[in-house]
Amino acid sequence: MPSWLKRPLPTGNGNAFTQNLLTDLKLETVCENARCPNRPECWSRRTATFMILGNVCTRPCSFCSVPKGEPLHIEDDEPSRVAEACVRLGLKHVVITSVTRDDLPDGGADHFARCVLAVRERLPQAAVEVLTPDFMGNNAAIDRVTDVSPDVFNHNMETVPRLYRVARGRAEYRRSLDLLDRVKQRAPHVVTKAGLMLGIGETIDELFEVLADLRSVQCDVITMGQYLAPTLKHSIPVARYVPPEEFDSIAARTRLLGFRKVVAGPFVRSSYHADDMVTA
Repeated sequence: MPSWLKRPLPTGNGNAFTQNLLTDLKLETVCENARCPNRPECWSRRTATFMILGNVCTRPCSFCSVPKGEPLHIEDDEPSRVAEACVRLGLKHVVITSVTRDDLPDGGADHFARCVLAVRERLPQAAVEVLTPDFMGNNAAIDRVTDVSPDVFNHNMETVPRLYRVARGRAEYRRSLDLLDRVKQRAPHVVTKAGLMLGIGETIDELFEVLADLRSVQCDVITMGQYLAPTLKHSIPVARYVPPEEFDSIAARTRLLGFRKVVAGPFVRSSYHADDMVTA
């Protein structure tokens, strides 16, 4: 990998503290399951992105390392355990994501809502961000999560439409746009957010067509980071490593489209320094 994708590991005991806490409360994180390159840094800062509804996904997205297969049963006490973890970590900005649960009638929307409410009960001053799947376009499910008023409603577009079949399996580009549109129409006060991976094979023109589409549905925050294949077994190779200066150039051009916040760089991920992404 190029030099800009290499960095030293953090020091201190924060990483171990976070690991032990998550083990104690039997909680999953996208940090581990998606093999995020930022995990050591984030855990050393005593923050993590909680992954609810089990650790087995019903979608076969080829860019992701989260296990696929027969999903696990829903744990009714998971919302309270997530809230307890937030209290122990002293979080001021909580990010909750999940595997995709196409096996559930509501895609897990009610469980998402319960987790948001549980965190709010224990940490009323904390901001809560959800990073949801598309719920198969189920409007009632989208509304269930929207109506508990998360501070941020995040849904990743991941890549350009031409690469959806290769990268995102059963996802649909228009369905994802419509989700963000519905959230903003139903709750204009909720910050909407989306993320994209660069370096899969998209062109710059395709990228900016997606960015224009996101602004057309009033998406507030956009994150763009380098795609890194989680393992050598993943079927989507890295097509290109985007240099940091090119990320800077793309970000500058993207800001002209009117996003409230644009965050772009090789290590940027949807929930990386998420608290900074939504500050004015």
